[in-house]
Amino acid sequence: MNKNKKVILLAQGAMIAAAYAAATWLSAVFGIAYGAVQFRFSEALTVLSVFTPAAVPGLTVGCILGNISSPYGVWDILVGSLATLLAAISARALRNVKFKGLPLISILMPVVFNAVIIGAEVAFFLGSQASLTGFAVSAAQVGAGELAVCLAGGIPLFYAINKSGIFKKFR
Repeated sequence: MNKNKKVILLAQGAMIAAAYAAATWLSAVFGIAYGAVQFRFSEALTVLSVFTPAAVPGLTVGCILGNISSPYGVWDILVGSLATLLAAISARALRNVKFKGLPLISILMPVVFNAVIIGAEVAFFLGSQASLTGFAVSAAQVGAGELAVCLAGGIPLFYAINKSGIFKKFR
């Protein structure tokens, strides 16, 4: 990889991290970024893993920054960022699996990882729900919010970026 491409990927990752963190904080202003039901605007950006490898570290660092204001503290910084990292790696690996031109499996990876990992985290912190049933409820709630954002925001973002060709060099 030449030096120019490395610099471009670093810049892309930094911009993705900044956008993710800012969108998470914006969601927090509306009270929908943390907790059992989450609608983080930033999660629509997870589709960027399909377009550039810079999205994997960018989304992860953005999640770390976004979770600094989480009421779950350092646990959400660590656990939430792990969920984002695993989702981004999986989405990147599955980017060529498409249905009618849409990388639907990649778009759904954040839903799966956040439902399971963040669902467990939320169930743990809501002590009364620290059971299999509590986990299932938390996972369903987190997953539903994630699904809504990834489909309503991620799919239009995918089509807009794909049409523009902005990331064509970096796939």
